[in-house]
Amino acid sequence: MKRSKINQCIRDMEVLLAEHRVELPPFCKWTPADWADKSHEYDEIRDNQLGWDITDCGLEDFDKVGFALITLRNGNQNNPKYKKVYAEKLIMLKEGQRFPCHFHWNKSEDIINRGGGTMIIHVYNDAGDGSRSTEDVLVNRDGRSYLVPAGTGVELKPGESITLWPHQYHDFDTVPGTGDILIGEVSMCNDDNTDNRFYEPVGRFPKIEEDEPPYRLLCNEYPPAKD
Repeated sequence: MKRSKINQCIRDMEVLLAEHRVELPPFCKWTPADWADKSHEYDEIRDNQLGWDITDCGLEDFDKVGFALITLRNGNQNNPKYKKVYAEKLIMLKEGQRFPCHFHWNKSEDIINRGGGTMIIHVYNDAGDGSRSTEDVLVNRDGRSYLVPAGTGVELKPGESITLWPHQYHDFDTVPGTGDILIGEVSMCNDDNTDNRFYEPVGRFPKIEEDEPPYRLLCNEYPPAKD
């Protein structure tokens, strides 16, 4: 991805958040210059990859595949220094975008449509060998539990949510004509390095072409702490 595209995605999400009157923590507004003098007081942000995360899944077609994401809070199961057992994210899924089918080995999560268009999540069970089972899938959404055929697209309108369990394949998609979507995620601790299993191999962080200076640093770009 070009840095200019990443910068524009961040600005677009800032506009979407403002439309829905969502305020961000201070570290989400820091510039690269602000980061230059941050001490070890801010190691929680660095170590747990809080902040901005823009991904095209390595497919280099962000307008169709990928999303913009902010990790607001997160624990760390690999570091006893951090005691939080939960995570929270905000995601912008643009109309016409999708995020590929995947599951988490350990994490359970609630995916919430916080506003905007209508979201679709297609659900499958893991067959145990990496394939998708043809068995019916248990759907837990907003206090209701029911079974649907494998591959069903569960629609979430603003305010609605779904709980996704470990080994439950899911993707993110949009209903055409309904607009961009602001998504919330409330989950167990998040570890993108070890806990994601994509149905088809994809990348995680984009390869960046530096065609302009960064507007915000991504969560994997923070400089070391200034002693």
